Amino acid sequence: MKTVPIVYFSDVLCIWAYIAQPRVDLVKKTYSDQVRVEQKFCSVFGDTVGKISAAWKGKGEYEGFNAHLRHAAKAFPEITLCPDLWLKVRPATSNSAHLFLKAINLLERGGGCETGSTEAITWALRQGFFVQGKDIARWDIQCEIGLQAGVEISRIEALIHDGSAFAALASDYHDAAMMGVQGSPTFVLNDGRQKLYGNVGFRILDANIQELLREPQQGQASWC
Repeated sequence: MKTVPIVYFSDVLCIWAYIAQPRVDLVKKTYSDQVRVEQKFCSVFGDTVGKISAAWKGKGEYEGFNAHLRHAAKAFPEITLCPDLWLKVRPATSNSAHLFLKAINLLERGGGCETGSTEAITWALRQGFFVQGKDIARWDIQCEIGLQAGVEISRIEALIHDGSAFAALASDYHDAAMMGVQGSPTFVLNDGRQKLYGNVGFRILDANIQELLREPQQGQASWC
């Protein structure tokens, strides 16, 4: 059976990645073993103060960004958004959450926690920020969410302290640069030949996967 690999880059503080998650889940449910989604992180909100100051200068800064996000969310009734997003709680960076998640991923791959823990805790962190308004850049908040999911924080700390999690995160950021990832979320298919970026609907993902699953006759090129 043919399998389509998808490298999925996202930033945990990106609302479009938060909105995209149900579509990613639907892809997995629809195609099961016919797709293999590899989750990686890219740094869009590595420096949130600098980003908001630059992008929203003269446009209300955090208040303007909040209004923009609330307006965008109205088109997606399937998601819930904290009305005070970026107003009362302002995470300094997404990098610390990414580092925590890479440590969990390493632990999961080594059999130290349940299969699917990385995806589950990534979603829990996103909900923690976008729904509950928690500062997910903070270590104590990350630990709180990790403990609720049943991971051993001491083992996460060990992977951070010995540098393993830093190396794994550096690898993600390097891959994002090498694959020309411009933002979050980005889906990379067909050995890097296809990149779907931003607010990508399920039907677009579906069409690309269907074409890659198609078995062309010998010498016949893919339309993708």
